[in-house]
Amino acid sequence: MFSDKRIMNFIVIIIFTHLTFIWTFLIFHLDFDFQVVEIVVAVRIIASRFIFKDYALSWSKISQKTFLLKSVVYFSAFFIYLIIFYKSIYIYFLLSELFLYLFLINGAIYSYYHYIHRSGNILKTKTLIIYGAGEAGITLKREFQKSEYLVKYFVDDDKRLQKQNIDGIQIISLETLQKKNLDNKFDLLTIAMPSIPLKKINKIYENLKDDFKNIQILPPLNEILQNGNFSKQLKNISVEDLLARHPADLDKHRISAFLQGKTILITGAGGSIGSELVRQAIIFKVKKIIMLDHSEYNLYKIDDEVSQNGSVEIISVLQSVVNSELLEKTFAKYRPEIVIHAAAYKHVPLVEENIQEAILNNIIGTKNTIDISIKFGVQKFILISTDKAVRPTNVMGTTKRICELYSQNAKSGQTDIVAVRFGNVLGSSGSVIPKFKSQIEQGKNITVTHPDITRYFMLIPEACELVLQAGAIGTGGEIFILDMGEPIKIVDLAKNMIKLSGNQNIQIEFTGLRAGEKLYEELLIDGTDCNTDYESITVARPTKYNFQKLNADISELLNTENQIQQLKNIVPEFNHQKN
Repeated sequence: MFSDKRIMNFIVIIIFTHLTFIWTFLIFHLDFDFQVVEIVVAVRIIASRFIFKDYALSWSKISQKTFLLKSVVYFSAFFIYLIIFYKSIYIYFLLSELFLYLFLINGAIYSYYHYIHRSGNILKTKTLIIYGAGEAGITLKREFQKSEYLVKYFVDDDKRLQKQNIDGIQIISLETLQKKNLDNKFDLLTIAMPSIPLKKINKIYENLKDDFKNIQILPPLNEILQNGNFSKQLKNISVEDLLARHPADLDKHRISAFLQGKTILITGAGGSIGSELVRQAIIFKVKKIIMLDHSEYNLYKIDDEVSQNGSVEIISVLQSVVNSELLEKTFAKYRPEIVIHAAAYKHVPLVEENIQEAILNNIIGTKNTIDISIKFGVQKFILISTDKAVRPTNVMGTTKRICELYSQNAKSGQTDIVAVRFGNVLGSSGSVIPKFKSQIEQGKNITVTHPDITRYFMLIPEACELVLQAGAIGTGGEIFILDMGEPIKIVDLAKNMIKLSGNQNIQIEFTGLRAGEKLYEELLIDGTDCNTDYESITVARPTKYNFQKLNADISELLNTENQIQQLKNIVPEFNHQKN
């Protein structure tokens, strides 16, 4: 009937005020005074118009705050007309009418909201458990009212909330839920705690993964859309959610002070690590980024993504770090202040089949980049290393260990050279996770090399943030080690990914260790390390190697026919596993 619902709010004020005054005059046995009522109506309409724009409130989108705001609006109006009537009408009369009016208006709003959000004739065929009895959980409960899901319980770890209820729905503990779900009779679990630590998500998942057909979570607090429906933002729990760690001691202020306004060169800028370092450099407001990569496609992808950022000058250089002449021209032209060397061949089996290329790209490429950085007075050089450099069993890890030795023993002059060592990153081109995902999508069995193989894992953004933090605190000669948490069994990772996919027909096949592969990785050679200001970053004990001899040994490595033996000469702990 009315096109503008705001007019409806004014009409409600008029009707309800007349009703409450009629009742109040009756119970106090007074004659009805139209003049008093009309003044109160006018004051309430004015207050509704100008205080919090109450007149524009949609009754279908109320929250817990709505009732408080309503009270503020009408109490404000009360104090205005109290001044007008303080000599002619008793205050208890006006207060009685006010409380009756608030009860009536709030009751009407709640009844209307409940009516339009009722489930109607929707048959509740599935059961839903909401983990988290806070504001997000209550919002989800309200949004699921018009769905096929029946909210059976809230689960919360706060003992003060347990045994209470929300709209008649009991709040229970995790242990109680497991007892009630012995027959796996619940369909969906939603984890409605956007600020929950990731370790807690992992614990909940491990406890309940076999008890529900599906488990979904809300995005982290910094990603959730507060004005959108929470139920539409729920997402299936992923392996990244289970393995992500988000270090608590990330010092963004220190990283910003290190990078802001600087010219930075990143080698391997199109790779998994390099491209994320580019994104982070933009976030931390560097002045200029020189993205250097010898893969045209990878460089094109990252250039296409970031070149229009509008805040940082982006320069793409299609070049190999092996070509020292061209690399030197790049340094001479752009004069980088910070160099992050992420270019490397990292795939263990491929490197085993292409040893000469790996030596050139990994060792000579690193040597060139360090030498030229020193020549041009780069302030800070950061080498991206790997846990496979520790007691290596493959050529890739050994080449990276030689890069570490070179970075620690080079005559660095004004350049602070540091290395940062960490394990596998989730989602990188060489990671098992994209491979497992592809096999699952194709309906194939997952192939794992060995039932006991373990690896360290970290999300790419987490690793890159800590790399930059390590670079910020480095003074030269250090090998920083990122805290990777506990190693993960690859077979457990595969089982979780199968469970998360919902395709329980997929099996795990063991194929045997590949050339150069070992069952477990290490981050320290001898267990000796030193703490830094941050728990997430430690420093390995330095390894001394005569720099002149190291250069001669590398030269010999390029010319010898027995490169494996020369790698062992340089890195005595290299125990080559051919098969």
